Amino acid sequence: MGKKSKKKKKTKKKKVVVNVQKTTKNPVTEIDDTNDIDEVDENIARVMKILNVVNEEDMEVDNENLEKYFDYLNDHLDFSELVTGMQDFRWEEYYVFGPGDQKEYEKLKKKNPSYTDKYQILSLEEYDYDESILVNVKRISDKKKFALPLAELKAVDKDSNNFQLLEDFSMWFWNYR
Repeated sequence: MGKKSKKKKKTKKKKVVVNVQKTTKNPVTEIDDTNDIDEVDENIARVMKILNVVNEEDMEVDNENLEKYFDYLNDHLDFSELVTGMQDFRWEEYYVFGPGDQKEYEKLKKKNPSYTDKYQILSLEEYDYDESILVNVKRISDKKKFALPLAELKAVDKDSNNFQLLEDFSMWFWNYR
């Protein structure tokens, strides 16, 4: 897939103290604001329940952290909100950026998921280091079902709860591998 990398500038981070309170379904965090941490890292640390972020290795994409993210998203995603592709899916690259025939592309889009389609997430299926978290989705236009990598999806509604959850997950998955 033609990844348009959303790599963020890596900077050395000082020790950051994140206190997680388990009083609500959405944990509340307190960040010692004398340290430099961006909002995405703060959200990721909260998801992983990291109390003391000493270095970026604590937030690396590995099976343990994928499992934490899987459980968190399973509890917090609103499955009724629509998602779409962040950019072309792997099979579409030949047609979107390459010499592929547009008529053939339109025909293939009827059988295959396209980044231009809108989907409803039905369930989280599994997690895998190479594919992120796979989600079962239903395409709105024709009700066809697919399994897609969550790191390649974004919420349609920018004001939805899912928008920040999916953006943070994608940033984490692509930047901490």
